[in-house]
This record gives sequence, structure tokens and C-alpha cells, in this order.
Amino acid sequence: MGGIIYEKETFVKPLFKFFCFRAEKQIDKGRFCVLSYIIKKRRERRFELFMKYSKEEVAQFIAEEDVKFIRLAFCDVYGRQKNISIMPGELDRAFEYGIAIDASAIAGFGGEVHSDLFLHPDSSTLCVLPWRPEHGKVVRMFCSVTYPDGAPFEADTRSLLRRAVCDAEAEGITFAFGSEMEFYLFKCDENGNSTGETYDNAGYMDVAPDDKGENIRREICLMLERMGITPESSHHEEGPGQNEIDFCYSGAMTAADDALTFRTVVNTVAARNGLRADFSPKPIDGRAGNGMHINFSAKSGSGDDVMPLVIAGILAHIKEITAFLNTVDASYRRFGQSKAPGYISWSGENRSQLIRIPAAEGEYRRAELRSPDPLCNPYIAFALLIYAGLDGIKKKMTLPAPADINLYTAAKTVTDKYEKLPENLAQAKAAARESDFVKAVLPERIVAAYI
Repeated sequence: MGGIIYEKETFVKPLFKFFCFRAEKQIDKGRFCVLSYIIKKRRERRFELFMKYSKEEVAQFIAEEDVKFIRLAFCDVYGRQKNISIMPGELDRAFEYGIAIDASAIAGFGGEVHSDLFLHPDSSTLCVLPWRPEHGKVVRMFCSVTYPDGAPFEADTRSLLRRAVCDAEAEGITFAFGSEMEFYLFKCDENGNSTGETYDNAGYMDVAPDDKGENIRREICLMLERMGITPESSHHEEGPGQNEIDFCYSGAMTAADDALTFRTVVNTVAARNGLRADFSPKPIDGRAGNGMHINFSAKSGSGDDVMPLVIAGILAHIKEITAFLNTVDASYRRFGQSKAPGYISWSGENRSQLIRIPAAEGEYRRAELRSPDPLCNPYIAFALLIYAGLDGIKKKMTLPAPADINLYTAAKTVTDKYEKLPENLAQAKAAARESDFVKAVLPERIVAAYI
């Protein structure tokens, strides 16, 4: 098989996701490596890129590039990706009217009464699934979900995040996100079920041959690049068989779409290699848990530094929103150990804190929220962080003093000064249930699904 054919420029991703597909199909020994639809290819191998795909461009690509199946992707209220496949002949109907689905079997979407909902594809999210056959290609687009009359469906979390982004922009604030997702790799039996035996026994940032996940991460990163997603770095994590891949910064919608895609790609690549990927927050008792560290930044159109206010808002509301960031009982067994926070605090460069400020300047300046885990719905998570940050800005909240200490080893007389994160799911749900903030920013249907 030939190598992957691409130009680095094709991976540039502005605030709105775009992909460019080659006008001139390039094949290297039978491998079709579509990365983007390049409308014009100049002799000097520079490309003209469009910010987003139009419906007409999607239709043209599908017609010209032997696409046989179109996956319309969405997620349930808990962030698990779902999809329905349609044939190319149904594309016009999908764009004009939407494609009907039975919502009664989708978690958090409702019961059998009034169960018809419609998927409306977002043409800007078109990408080819590189693990599917070269001939008779499969493409994917993320969708919004509506009622039959076109009204937005309240439990469509992607639409929730879009609304949060618009509300922030109306206030002159632009948010960006980047996620760091950890996962374990387990060996499988002859039936493809996890044996509970980790793929290796390597430790933090170890190298081969101890790190057996090296080639798996490589395959994941290359597949993500072929889909237009830019990994920033990858390495072996602290636990045996544990890995981490980080993403470049992007706008909220793109970052959430990428997080959902990432889980699908990791699961797919693991299965292709006879392994099982595990994103659960505590796969092995006594070992490091899986976190989803969320890097975020906020910029004001006025040029004012709003980050202290945004961080203050998130700290003020973190107890109320933890049930949506840490959704299962095992989530809370991470807290207070193995670089997972246990207290509501912040500091610079300090990994014992809930929010740390990495050592970075200029465009790389950001904050990192360290409590969420990979089972959370990224659309809900990012929306809640946006609204909490906006609340901090509107109310001019004061950022508390930094906790420049190691909270894992500090004496109880010291840690008693800091408020704890919820210690279990029941506490987190109770805090969310009593929260006026949660009720104000999340639809009742979503709140009811979680608490």
C-alpha cells in the first residue's frame, strides 16, 4: 500500500470547520487518500480553500467520487454517536426536508408518543470515512435534529452548543476549545470481548518496545488527519495500556464534533488491531483514570482580558455542572488522585488544581479544566463552560487567589480551606437539581435526562 498523500496546508482549520476534497483524484497504488476537495490546484502546489462546503459542492463530490453511502450522524443526550445511512439519491431530500428517525429508541429523546424527529445534515462537516472501502465510499455529515414542523428539538445537544456560541458572539466573546482525551487499550478474546488484560505495561511517556500503543496511536493520528482533524501530540499515559492524543485548538462546534469523531476513530482502529478501547473514567481500580482535560480560551472583541472573569465564572458554577461533566459513579473515583482534582481551585502550571494555567503566551494562552472525563457529552460540556464564563463576565466575578500548593499532599488544615468537588454522583445531581444556573441554560428535557 502506498503512503498517505496530502499537503500540510489542507489541515488548516479556522473557526468554522471545512474540508477540501481533491478535484484531481490522487491514487497511490490503489489507496484513495481524500483529505479535501481542492477546487483549484496551482502548479506550485498551493491550494485555494473554501471556508465551508455548500450543499451543491457536497452533491458534486458525492456524484463524482463514487460515494455510495451517506452517514447522517448525531448523538443521544449522553453524547453517544448515532447515525443512519442513506443512499445518494436521498441527499436532496435530506437537505430540503430532513430524514425521519424513530426517536423512541434514542436515549434521552423521549418515548413512543410523538417519536418522529428529522435529521438535517450540516454540509460543512462532510468527510470521507477512510476505514471504509475505497470503491463505493462512505461519507459522514453531522446533523441537527428537529420536530416534523422544523422546530428545534430540545435534546439536540449540538444545537444547544450552537446557541451558546451565538449567545457568546452576541456579547462580543469568542471561545475556543481543545480536548485531551485518555483511553486504555485492552486485549480481546476470540469473540472480540475485552479480556481485562492491558495491551502493555508501559508508563508515562515511555517508548517502544515497552510502549506497544505507539503504532496504534500513529494509525489513529493518520486516520484523523485524513478526516481533516489535526492531532497536536500523542503519548503513552501513566496507566498500563493507557494513551492520550491531544487536539489543536478550534472553535467550539468544531472541537465538539472532533471529540465525538475521535472516540469513533479510536474504537475503530483498536478493533481493527484486535483490541478494545476503553474511555471509562476508572477502567482499573488502583490505576490512573481516564480524563478529558478541556483547554479553553475566551477573547473579547473589545480587546479586554476576560479570561480571569471566565475562570471565575466556571469556578463559581463547577459544582452545579459536574453531573454533566462526570456522568457515572466511577467518575468520582478519579477525583483527588493521579492528577485528577478534588478541590475547587486554580493555579498556574499546577496539576493538582481544578483549573491550571499552562505556561504559554500569546495565541497559546489558555486555561485547562481537569475534572471532566471522556464519557461526557462534549456539546453539553462546552455549552456549560461558555455560559458559566459569560456569567462570570456579566457579573464581573472576582477570581479567588491561586492555590500555589500541591493539594494532593497538603495537610488537612490547608485543604479544609478549599471547597470540594462533589464526592459522588448523587451529590453532583443534587447540586444540579438545585441550580438556577443549570435551569436557565439547559433545556428541561436535558436536565431531566441527567438528574
